Amino acid sequence: MILGILGGGQLGWMLGIAARRLGIDCVFLDPATSCTADLVGERIRADYDDPDALAELARRCDVVTYEFENVPATAAASLAKTIPVRPGWNSLETSQDRLVEKNFLAGENVPVPPFHAVDDVASLKAAISEIGTPAILKTRRGGYDGKGQVVLRDPAAAADAIDAIGGRPAILESMVDFDLEVSVLVVRGVDGTTKAWPPIRNHHAEGILRRSECPAPGVSPRAGTAMVDHAVRIAEALDHVGVLTVEFFVIGDTVLANEIAPRVHNSGHLTIEFSETDQFENHVLAVTGHPLGSTAARHGHAIMLNAIGDSPPPTTLADARVATVDAMGIVAADGNPDDDAVYHGYRKTSRVARKVGHLTITDDSIDPVRADALAAIVPGAIPD
Repeated sequence: MILGILGGGQLGWMLGIAARRLGIDCVFLDPATSCTADLVGERIRADYDDPDALAELARRCDVVTYEFENVPATAAASLAKTIPVRPGWNSLETSQDRLVEKNFLAGENVPVPPFHAVDDVASLKAAISEIGTPAILKTRRGGYDGKGQVVLRDPAAAADAIDAIGGRPAILESMVDFDLEVSVLVVRGVDGTTKAWPPIRNHHAEGILRRSECPAPGVSPRAGTAMVDHAVRIAEALDHVGVLTVEFFVIGDTVLANEIAPRVHNSGHLTIEFSETDQFENHVLAVTGHPLGSTAARHGHAIMLNAIGDSPPPTTLADARVATVDAMGIVAADGNPDDDAVYHGYRKTSRVARKVGHLTITDDSIDPVRADALAAIVPGAIPD
């Protein structure tokens, strides 16, 4: 079995690590000069829509998946003519356009914030009159980690808001005064079997995920059950194969779906240490047609801290009793595998606002003093 992966970033790298554990080789397609995924598999260096490169990937692989949802639609369609692409077209098409996504969710009776399509200043003013302010104007396609969106508080600033997103087709969404942000990850196999991990509470700043916790503190049993039920229903409606992530706003027992990602997700990185089968291994199992692994917890609690911009120095990690993983995802020889904290560096060049690693803490009950001390050494985990 050879798995093709569109994208060679850290998600592709971690998928490759999981595949190797399962005895599955990977071939990546990515146009970058160098990729983190180069550490775990061969790579075709070409644009995602290069027909010759896509044909080569199809020849060399048994099935293809992707690490991010902004794969060109033509690339996925071209591959699907000769080789299974999982998750399939429905998942990719739905998640690539925020308006299509919101209409799909509403059609499946999944509650969402009020929204309105926006094409120009006139339609934005009409949307404002219906939704009100404050609201968030988001491009329909592209954008991540807070990019491609602007908060609109003054209706008189409609023209400026359109300019801020480059005049692109957009969607206006009501700004939700939520209590918590939570993600739910589910995995669905070729045979329709679906499993879920417990809800994960997320903390964002400046549009970037900084910290995730599981089980999600502050989430009521009713809200938790509703979110898992919604996520499973979405996966089934899309005939999704692989990991699917749904991000929710939580207000008491009320939940509102914010967006879906048809792939492994940053908030799910903590499953590597926390769960019997992590998101990456279950995604590989699903897309290659194997039975899914258990999503049960191995620990009572987990906290993940994102390193933004730069990684902690090795000496700092050692002094804080944090183990590190090597390029194959194995705890390095100089680390203590019994430690409660492990740092995953992505082998990426430091850059402002770039995710370059994550630190996960697991235990039956995590000492908040220990968690705060570790957050203090992880750049970006505590926003400036």
